[in-house]
Amino acid sequence: MKQKITTKESAIAQVQSGMVLMVGGFGLVGCPLSLVDELYRQGQRDLTIISNNVGEPGRGLSKLLEAGRIRKVIGSYFTSNPKVGERYLAGELEVQLMPQGTFAEAIRAGGAGIGGFYTRASAGTLLEEGKETRVIDGELYVFERPLVADVALIRAHRADRLGNLVYRKTARNFNPVMATAARLVIAEVDEIVEPGALDPEAVVTPHLYVDYIVQTG
Repeated sequence: MKQKITTKESAIAQVQSGMVLMVGGFGLVGCPLSLVDELYRQGQRDLTIISNNVGEPGRGLSKLLEAGRIRKVIGSYFTSNPKVGERYLAGELEVQLMPQGTFAEAIRAGGAGIGGFYTRASAGTLLEEGKETRVIDGELYVFERPLVADVALIRAHRADRLGNLVYRKTARNFNPVMATAARLVIAEVDEIVEPGALDPEAVVTPHLYVDYIVQTG
Protein backbone atom coordinates (compact mmCIF):
# COMPACT_ATOMS: atom_id res chain seq x y z
CA MET A 1 0.00 0.00 0.00
CA LYS A 2 1.21 3.49 -0.80
CA GLN A 3 1.90 5.96 1.97
CA LYS A 4 -1.23 8.08 2.28
CA ILE A 5 -0.20 10.38 5.12
CA THR A 6 1.31 13.58 3.77
CA THR A 7 1.56 17.33 4.38
CA LYS A 8 -0.96 19.87 3.21
CA GLU A 9 1.74 21.48 1.09
CA SER A 10 2.49 18.26 -0.78
CA ALA A 11 -1.16 17.30 -1.16
CA ILE A 12 -2.32 20.64 -2.52
CA ALA A 13 0.66 20.85 -4.88
CA GLN A 14 -1.15 18.19 -6.92
CA VAL A 15 -3.98 20.61 -7.64
CA GLN A 16 -3.40 22.46 -10.90
CA SER A 17 -4.90 25.68 -12.19
CA GLY A 18 -8.00 25.07 -14.28
CA MET A 19 -9.07 21.95 -12.39
CA VAL A 20 -12.56 21.07 -11.14
CA LEU A 21 -12.62 20.69 -7.34
CA MET A 22 -15.24 19.33 -4.99
CA VAL A 23 -14.98 20.85 -1.51
CA GLY A 24 -16.96 19.47 1.42
CA GLY A 25 -18.81 21.47 4.01
CA PHE A 26 -22.04 23.27 4.81
CA GLY A 27 -21.11 26.83 5.61
CA LEU A 28 -17.77 26.38 7.32
CA VAL A 29 -18.85 23.21 9.12
CA GLY A 30 -17.17 20.18 7.61
CA CYS A 31 -15.07 22.29 5.27
CA PRO A 32 -11.37 21.30 5.04
CA LEU A 33 -10.22 24.80 5.95
CA SER A 34 -6.52 23.98 6.26
CA LEU A 35 -6.48 22.53 2.75
CA VAL A 36 -8.42 25.51 1.37
CA ASP A 37 -6.04 27.95 3.04
CA GLU A 38 -3.09 26.09 1.52
CA LEU A 39 -4.77 26.24 -1.88
CA TYR A 40 -5.06 29.99 -1.41
CA ARG A 41 -1.40 30.24 -0.41
CA GLN A 42 -0.15 28.23 -3.39
CA GLY A 43 -1.96 30.39 -5.93
CA GLN A 44 -3.84 27.99 -8.23
CA ARG A 45 -6.27 29.87 -10.48
CA ASP A 46 -9.16 29.45 -12.92
CA LEU A 47 -10.80 26.87 -10.67
CA THR A 48 -14.27 25.38 -10.92
CA ILE A 49 -15.57 24.74 -7.40
CA ILE A 50 -18.35 22.25 -6.66
CA SER A 51 -19.45 23.01 -3.11
CA ASN A 52 -22.69 23.63 -1.28
CA ASN A 53 -21.61 27.24 -0.73
CA VAL A 54 -18.52 29.40 -1.07
CA GLY A 55 -17.49 30.04 2.52
CA GLU A 56 -18.11 33.36 4.23
CA PRO A 57 -16.52 36.75 3.51
CA GLY A 58 -12.80 36.43 4.20
CA ARG A 59 -13.07 32.80 5.28
CA GLY A 60 -12.80 29.44 3.58
CA LEU A 61 -13.44 29.34 -0.16
CA SER A 62 -14.35 33.01 -0.14
CA LYS A 63 -10.65 33.85 0.12
CA LEU A 64 -10.13 32.25 -3.29
CA LEU A 65 -13.24 33.93 -4.65
CA GLU A 66 -12.24 37.39 -3.47
CA ALA A 67 -8.78 36.91 -4.99
CA GLY A 68 -10.37 36.20 -8.39
CA ARG A 69 -9.12 32.64 -8.51
CA ILE A 70 -12.50 30.89 -8.98
CA ARG A 71 -13.95 30.89 -12.49
CA LYS A 72 -17.16 28.96 -11.80
CA VAL A 73 -19.11 27.73 -8.80
CA ILE A 74 -21.65 24.92 -8.73
CA GLY A 75 -23.76 24.63 -5.60
CA SER A 76 -27.02 25.33 -3.84
CA TYR A 77 -26.59 27.88 -1.04
CA PHE A 78 -24.73 31.06 -1.96
CA THR A 79 -26.76 33.63 -0.01
CA SER A 80 -24.54 33.37 3.09
CA ASN A 81 -21.73 35.01 1.13
CA PRO A 82 -22.65 38.28 -0.64
CA LYS A 83 -19.31 38.19 -2.46
CA VAL A 84 -20.75 35.52 -4.78
CA GLY A 85 -23.52 37.83 -5.96
CA GLU A 86 -21.14 40.76 -6.30
CA ARG A 87 -18.73 38.89 -8.55
CA TYR A 88 -21.54 37.31 -10.55
CA LEU A 89 -23.18 40.68 -11.25
CA ALA A 90 -19.79 42.08 -12.22
CA GLY A 91 -19.43 39.33 -14.84
CA GLU A 92 -16.42 37.87 -13.03
CA LEU A 93 -17.96 34.57 -11.93
CA GLU A 94 -20.07 31.87 -13.55
CA VAL A 95 -22.70 30.43 -11.20
CA GLN A 96 -24.60 27.16 -11.61
CA LEU A 97 -27.33 27.00 -8.98
CA MET A 98 -28.92 23.66 -8.09
CA PRO A 99 -31.56 22.59 -5.55
CA GLN A 100 -29.71 21.06 -2.61
CA GLY A 101 -31.17 17.57 -2.96
CA THR A 102 -30.43 17.61 -6.68
CA PHE A 103 -26.88 18.76 -5.93
CA ALA A 104 -26.30 15.86 -3.51
CA GLU A 105 -27.85 13.32 -5.90
CA ALA A 106 -25.80 14.60 -8.85
CA ILE A 107 -22.61 13.99 -6.87
CA ARG A 108 -23.83 10.55 -5.81
CA ALA A 109 -24.62 9.76 -9.44
CA GLY A 110 -21.15 10.86 -10.46
CA GLY A 111 -19.59 8.54 -7.92
CA ALA A 112 -21.85 5.63 -8.88
CA GLY A 113 -21.27 5.95 -12.61
CA ILE A 114 -24.90 6.87 -13.31
CA GLY A 115 -25.37 8.94 -16.47
CA GLY A 116 -28.09 11.17 -15.05
CA PHE A 117 -31.50 11.18 -13.39
CA TYR A 118 -34.92 12.82 -13.55
CA THR A 119 -36.19 14.97 -10.70
CA ARG A 120 -39.23 17.17 -10.09
CA ALA A 121 -37.10 19.74 -8.24
CA SER A 122 -36.66 22.88 -10.41
CA ALA A 123 -39.38 21.80 -12.86
CA GLY A 124 -41.23 24.88 -14.09
CA THR A 125 -38.55 27.27 -12.76
CA LEU A 126 -35.66 29.21 -14.28
CA LEU A 127 -33.34 26.38 -13.24
CA GLU A 128 -35.07 24.15 -15.79
CA GLU A 129 -33.93 26.27 -18.75
CA GLY A 130 -31.71 24.48 -21.25
CA LYS A 131 -32.32 21.05 -19.72
CA GLU A 132 -34.18 18.04 -21.04
CA THR A 133 -37.62 17.56 -19.51
CA ARG A 134 -40.07 14.68 -19.53
CA VAL A 135 -43.60 14.10 -18.27
CA ILE A 136 -43.73 10.97 -16.09
CA ASP A 137 -47.08 9.84 -14.64
CA GLY A 138 -48.50 13.26 -15.40
CA GLU A 139 -45.72 15.18 -13.62
CA LEU A 140 -42.99 17.29 -15.22
CA TYR A 141 -39.44 16.10 -14.49
CA VAL A 142 -36.07 17.68 -15.27
CA PHE A 143 -33.05 15.63 -16.37
CA GLU A 144 -29.90 16.34 -14.34
CA ARG A 145 -26.41 15.21 -15.26
CA PRO A 146 -23.91 13.78 -12.74
CA LEU A 147 -21.19 15.87 -11.12
CA VAL A 148 -17.58 14.67 -11.04
CA ALA A 149 -14.29 16.39 -10.21
CA ASP A 150 -10.57 16.17 -10.72
CA VAL A 151 -9.93 16.53 -6.98
CA ALA A 152 -12.09 16.34 -3.84
CA LEU A 153 -10.98 18.15 -0.69
CA ILE A 154 -12.91 16.65 2.20
CA ARG A 155 -13.02 16.86 6.00
CA ALA A 156 -13.30 13.96 8.43
CA HIS A 157 -12.79 13.54 12.17
CA ARG A 158 -10.53 10.49 12.35
CA ALA A 159 -8.64 8.31 9.90
CA ASP A 160 -6.50 5.24 10.17
CA ARG A 161 -3.27 4.96 8.23
CA LEU A 162 -5.03 3.03 5.48
CA GLY A 163 -7.40 5.94 4.85
CA ASN A 164 -10.65 4.72 6.41
CA LEU A 165 -12.62 7.76 7.58
CA VAL A 166 -14.96 8.51 10.47
CA TYR A 167 -16.95 11.76 10.56
CA ARG A 168 -18.22 13.86 13.45
CA LYS A 169 -21.90 14.77 13.61
CA THR A 170 -23.11 17.31 11.02
CA ALA A 171 -19.57 17.84 9.71
CA ARG A 172 -20.25 14.69 7.73
CA ASN A 173 -22.61 16.54 5.32
CA PHE A 174 -21.37 16.34 1.69
CA ASN A 175 -17.93 14.89 2.43
CA PRO A 176 -18.63 11.13 2.05
CA VAL A 177 -20.41 11.43 -1.28
CA MET A 178 -17.74 13.75 -2.68
CA ALA A 179 -15.10 11.16 -1.80
CA THR A 180 -16.69 8.85 -4.38
CA ALA A 181 -16.90 11.32 -7.26
CA ALA A 182 -13.35 12.61 -7.82
CA ARG A 183 -10.23 11.14 -9.40
CA LEU A 184 -8.06 12.28 -6.47
CA VAL A 185 -9.32 12.54 -2.88
CA ILE A 186 -7.47 14.45 -0.15
CA ALA A 187 -8.88 14.15 3.37
CA GLU A 188 -8.13 16.58 6.19
CA VAL A 189 -8.58 14.93 9.60
CA ASP A 190 -8.16 15.72 13.30
CA GLU A 191 -6.52 12.44 14.25
CA ILE A 192 -4.73 9.56 12.56
CA VAL A 193 -4.74 6.16 14.27
CA GLU A 194 -3.39 2.70 13.55
CA PRO A 195 -5.40 0.19 11.48
CA GLY A 196 -7.85 -1.63 13.72
CA ALA A 197 -8.32 1.30 16.10
CA LEU A 198 -11.50 2.50 14.38
CA ASP A 199 -14.81 0.78 14.99
CA PRO A 200 -15.58 -0.83 11.61
CA GLU A 201 -19.26 0.03 12.06
CA ALA A 202 -18.35 3.72 12.36
CA VAL A 203 -16.34 3.88 9.14
CA VAL A 204 -18.30 5.82 6.51
CA THR A 205 -15.69 6.28 3.78
CA PRO A 206 -13.62 3.14 3.05
CA HIS A 207 -9.93 3.59 2.42
CA LEU A 208 -10.20 2.67 -1.26
CA TYR A 209 -11.70 6.10 -1.95
CA VAL A 210 -8.99 8.08 -0.18
CA ASP A 211 -5.66 8.94 -1.80
CA TYR A 212 -4.07 11.23 0.80
CA ILE A 213 -4.57 12.12 4.47
CA VAL A 214 -3.51 15.41 6.04
CA GLN A 215 -3.69 15.95 9.79
CA THR A 216 -4.73 19.40 10.95
CA GLY A 217 -2.60 21.45 13.29
